[in-house]
Amino acid sequence: MSLLHTALENKKTAVVLGHMNPDGDCVGSCLAVYNYLKDCFPQVEVTVYLDQPAEKYAYLNGFYEIRTEMPENPEADLCICLDSGDRDRLGDFLGFLDQAGESLCVDHHITNTGYGDKNVVDADASSTCEVLYDLMEEEGISKETAECLYTGIIHDTGVFQYSNTSIKTMEIAGKLMAKGVDFSTIISDSFYRKTYVQKQILGRALLESILFCDGKCIFSVLRKKDMEFYGVTSKDMGGIVEQLRTTDGVECAIFLYEKTPQEFKVSLRSNKQVDVSRVASYFGGGGHVRAAGCTMNGSIHDVVNNLSKQIVKQLGE
Repeated sequence: MSLLHTALENKKTAVVLGHMNPDGDCVGSCLAVYNYLKDCFPQVEVTVYLDQPAEKYAYLNGFYEIRTEMPENPEADLCICLDSGDRDRLGDFLGFLDQAGESLCVDHHITNTGYGDKNVVDADASSTCEVLYDLMEEEGISKETAECLYTGIIHDTGVFQYSNTSIKTMEIAGKLMAKGVDFSTIISDSFYRKTYVQKQILGRALLESILFCDGKCIFSVLRKKDMEFYGVTSKDMGGIVEQLRTTDGVECAIFLYEKTPQEFKVSLRSNKQVDVSRVASYFGGGGHVRAAGCTMNGSIHDVVNNLSKQIVKQLGE
């Protein structure tokens, strides 16, 4: 019996949480657990709490059941935390973790702090959805649950092109496809399709990008005034850092967007040499070897200069 099934024994209520600004793996893993519990543990009342996810994930069953506001009394028999490397990443819903009778953390971030009562963390897995697949009974995975798991996997692997894609990842994806998921539509609509304004800010970020470290690194930034001009939010930033990473000759890409004056959300990506999780961890963030992030304060020059010092150390190793 998996740790997920063990944790659900004798439970009447469960809440499912993910990290702030949820991405595809976060939304997919949370709704995968939601659907799986609905199907296999109907005696457990399950609720998902997340920051409002992007509308492009609305095809996932249970999307419109996601609650986005913290209740006055955050109580549950079991708190399931997914795709969040530390407790602070749970944001406004952290109170559930402290008040729940028991907590289970399932994740794949190498920087995970093991903050749950029980933890299942596999840093070799492509995604939290891949970890979840091993915690679920094959016969209990419905088409709806499979769509959620498949969504998380394709988003965290860049549709199977990133280095975190393994033979096991592909085998699991094949088994999920066998459940009848419309994989081509999921990939096209949730990963590649962008709005017109998202294309505009991508173009702006690429146009104003700067190479440094003899062309081995690249960075770009969107200031708050630029975001306000285009009418975009953090949910529209997806994919920009990946486009920077694919620049010929680049090993490490940095993308910043301004949250408040001189406070920047930092996204880091690398190809083969730089462990960006080490860089992000140095500045209080976390993530994976090839994909990580953090929040930093200061001028754009100071932020990029401080990041580059840590990156250059690894380029010289």
